[in-house]
Amino acid sequence: MTDAALTLPPDVDPGDAEIHRTASGRAYVRTPDECFEGLPDFPWAPSYAEVDGMRMHYVEAGDPNGQVVLCLHGQPDWSYLYRRMIPTLAEAGLRVIAPDHIGFGRSDKPVQLGDYTYLQHVAWIEEFIDVLDLRDITPIVQDWGSLIGLRCVGNRPDRFARVVVANGQLPVVPEGFEPMRLPESLEPQDLAFPFNPDALAEVGGNGMALFEKWVHYALVGKDFMPSVVMAGGVQRDLTEAELAAYDAPFPTRLHMAGVRTFPSLINTVGHAPTNEAARAALDAFERPVLGMFGLRDALLGTEEVRDATRKQIRGAAGQPHHDYPEAGHFIQEDVGPDLAARIVAWMQ
Repeated sequence: MTDAALTLPPDVDPGDAEIHRTASGRAYVRTPDECFEGLPDFPWAPSYAEVDGMRMHYVEAGDPNGQVVLCLHGQPDWSYLYRRMIPTLAEAGLRVIAPDHIGFGRSDKPVQLGDYTYLQHVAWIEEFIDVLDLRDITPIVQDWGSLIGLRCVGNRPDRFARVVVANGQLPVVPEGFEPMRLPESLEPQDLAFPFNPDALAEVGGNGMALFEKWVHYALVGKDFMPSVVMAGGVQRDLTEAELAAYDAPFPTRLHMAGVRTFPSLINTVGHAPTNEAARAALDAFERPVLGMFGLRDALLGTEEVRDATRKQIRGAAGQPHHDYPEAGHFIQEDVGPDLAARIVAWMQ
């Protein structure tokens, strides 16, 4: 149905989609179950928790009484990203939980771009942890899963037994500072996928300039789809079926507010309360912290980002950190089985 109260980007037509509302009035859509039929190498039955009046999906595998491993994905992927790691973690007797952020995967998807902020995503994950009453957690955090997950560790360190940072970080952005210039209009544009092999050189080595191009591409790029990003960002060859699986949660543009907005949320990281207190608590975290990085990641594989985990966080001292020269941003896709095996050996 068409809802006149919705304010949607110019290329989004609600058509006859069924739009649900939470008790607070937030409009959201739900991806039909049939979109997820026949996903390759993803045999796990869906589980759901109610978060903020919406359904949040997660995969659970392994020993229900085992140590909790919480796998947090980034953008534009979903829990499917962890399919090459879940079997190894589960077979080791761990309780593996891989949720989809609200707006992603099989989770419900608010349709307004403004419903998504960095602190809102943090609140959703913290509520998810509370609903499942997860304790002594070992999070594996990557990309936006690290900005969200590490903020949760800083906010509530007693919930966490150890931490694995896999191509991620927790930046401190000054209050009110918005580092990215956003597009002046949400009208669709012909923009090229920004992460080609020479991408960083094309912007003079300026990682923030490259990220700004990514923000614009995600928000208004005409051909933006998760499969395009995954095909361009994963170092190994993905099959057509695997690429289609990354698109499965987003059958229409109406379902894509979350996946399109995530990069631009860097401008909301400096909203009060900022990451400053959480970063200080994270740096003081004394339980074990492991840093695992794909060096082909132009943004999160740099020495500066690696040092933000390995040299700044107290619990990272003396740990068996590892770099993968052959892996890029999507380290779970590139070297997932080996990454999982190293995490298991470290935890044991």
